[in-house]
Parts: sequence; structure tokens; C-alpha cells
Amino acid sequence: MDYILTTMGNLLRQTAFLNLTIGNIVMILVACFFLYLSIRHGFEPLLLVPIAFGMLLVNIFPDIMLHIDKAANGVGGLLYYFYKLDEWAILPCLIFMGVGAMTDFGPLIANPKSFLLGAAAQFGIFIAYLGAMAWGFSDKAAAAISIIGGADGPTSIFLAGKLQQTAIMGPIAVAAYSYMSLVPIIQPPVMRLLTTKKERMIKMEQLRPVSKLERILFPIIVTIVVCMILPTTAPLVGMLMLGNLFRESGVVRQLQETASNALMYTVVILLGTSVGATTSAEAFLNVQTIKIVVLGLVAFICGTAAGVLLGKLMCVITHGKVNPLIGSAGVSAVPMAARVSQKEGAREDPTNFLLMHAMGPNVAGVIGTAVAAGTFMAIFGVM
Repeated sequence: MDYILTTMGNLLRQTAFLNLTIGNIVMILVACFFLYLSIRHGFEPLLLVPIAFGMLLVNIFPDIMLHIDKAANGVGGLLYYFYKLDEWAILPCLIFMGVGAMTDFGPLIANPKSFLLGAAAQFGIFIAYLGAMAWGFSDKAAAAISIIGGADGPTSIFLAGKLQQTAIMGPIAVAAYSYMSLVPIIQPPVMRLLTTKKERMIKMEQLRPVSKLERILFPIIVTIVVCMILPTTAPLVGMLMLGNLFRESGVVRQLQETASNALMYTVVILLGTSVGATTSAEAFLNVQTIKIVVLGLVAFICGTAAGVLLGKLMCVITHGKVNPLIGSAGVSAVPMAARVSQKEGAREDPTNFLLMHAMGPNVAGVIGTAVAAGTFMAIFGVM
């Protein structure tokens, strides 16, 4: 009888029920809410499902992220090894290759003015940098936090790792990916507030056709120019342009298909789950994390607003030929932000098709965020 009671007691102590804290329960509820948003409402499930499930796992079984130095048998937790690939900047760079292989740069080539809208949307990054400095973060921590304003998860992780801000990499990554996923919720109110109905109904002229030669030369030229000016951007910009060259060259179809499908989705699973697993209650529910989340939200809103406002200025200069809604797509959330621009335009006029026009600023935003990260690395002398 004693054996049975002892065995049952041991089994009971091994369950998660006795080890859950109030914080764990809160994070589990947050994870379930994210799963609900992604599955029921389709809010970027490719990102939100793995992130939310990683969040769920780590708050039920914290040892799934156990550091190798703390493991009695010398073997860390499963998601600890996934997370090391984040810290080493391997997964973020592979994500960029996949994005390049999936993305049509034609709208940006056809309308180079889109670069201005992409640059304007990076305004939120520098607002967040100044805000983080004012809120007591170190200069490097402020730089790592600020990239959230570009709504670019891979670049946020990449820069945090390069600046040795691994202590806050988890909250930064979760905030960046969460805002990327919640673009359809966050951006529309800002876009409607800053534009009139008449502006939202503007129909833009069809973009000119882009030749195959232009499509092939673009990633090569961008790589040479950007990486010569800021060599520190080579891992991100280089992988983005390599993926796009796979797509546009037409001679490595197998590589393009692998980069944009099997490899891309494998990396998303590893990165998303490991990012979610950084949100243990102990690490996430604190004042510093709340500050990071708030700064990220303010930066994202400011970036969206800056893009729309420049779009309004371009609308005035061109005598109504530019719909300001495409300026909001200048953040790096590809292609979510472009789809939001399309949706808001179609909301006023179902025959208004802005998607391809919005893809120009959207792609420019990806490049712009990588350049901003490279600039911070150059400022701090990090290679």
C-alpha cells in the first residue's frame, strides 16, 4: 500500500498542475487567445500558430527551453536548440532568403518612388530608439528594441543577437512577430484617421511592365550598392536578394521552389516555436517586457502614420495620382501590410485594386529595415 501511495504521490508531483503559477496561467490564456485569433479569424496563422504553441508549451513545461548548462544530463531542452539558431542569426537570414524567393519585386522596380514610402515608414524605428533611451534602456538595447517599429521579426532577432542583447531578445521577437500578425487590427484605424474617403477611393494607374533583364539586374545591383555602403547588411540583404535572384533568373527553379516552400516553412516552424517559447511567465511578465511591448506598438503606429502622411504628400504633389493608403505598406510585414492597403481601398470602392501598388513600398520597407539594422551595427562597431 505504501508503494502505491508513494508512486501516486510521485506521479502527482510530476504533473504540471502543482507547478503552475498565476503567471503561467495568464500566459497560457494569452497563448490560447492567439491561437483563437489565428485559427478562427485567420490572423497570419503561419506566424501566430507556432508562436502561440511555443508559448503554451514553455508555460506548461519550462524545461523544454532548459539551458544546456543547467541540464543534469548535459542535454538542453528541445526548443533551446531551436532558439540557439535564432541567437546565431541563422534562422532570420534563411527567412529572408525565403521571402526573397516568394516576393515579386516588380512593383518596386516599376515605381522607384516606392522607396520613399518604404523609407518614411522606418520613422517609427527612430522614434522607438529615442523612446527606449528616454525610458532607461542602454543604447544597444534601445537599438535592438527600435527595429520592432519596422514590423520585421527576423531583423529584430538578427540585430538583438548582433548587439548581444540576448536577455531581451525573447520579448523583442515576440513583440515584433505579434505586431506583424496583428497588422490587420493595428493599421486600419491609423489609416482611416489620417486619410479622407476621397483619398482612399483614389485609383492608381496600372504599373508599367517590368522586363526580365530588369528583374535579374535588380537584386544584383541592390546587393552591390547596399552592401558596399553598409557591409553589415550583407547577411540580411544578401539572402533576400539571393532568394529573389533564384526566382527571377529562371534557371534554378528547384532552388527557388525549395527556398520559398520546404525550407521557408521549416524555418518558420523552428523560429516561430522557439520565439514563442521565450515567453515563460518569469521572463515575460515584468516591467521591462511591458516597456518593450509598449515601445514596439508606439513605433509601429508611428511608422504606419509616417508612411501614410508621406503618401498624402505624394498625392498632393502628383495631383491625386497616389493613394495615401499604400504608404502604410512601407512597414516590413510582407505581404500582410500590402493586403491591408488593398482591403482598406476596396472597403471604399470594391473595384479599387491597390495590392500591386502597395507591394512596392512593402518590399522597400523590408530593405529599409535591414538598412536601419545595418546602420545601428555600424554605429556600434559591430560586424
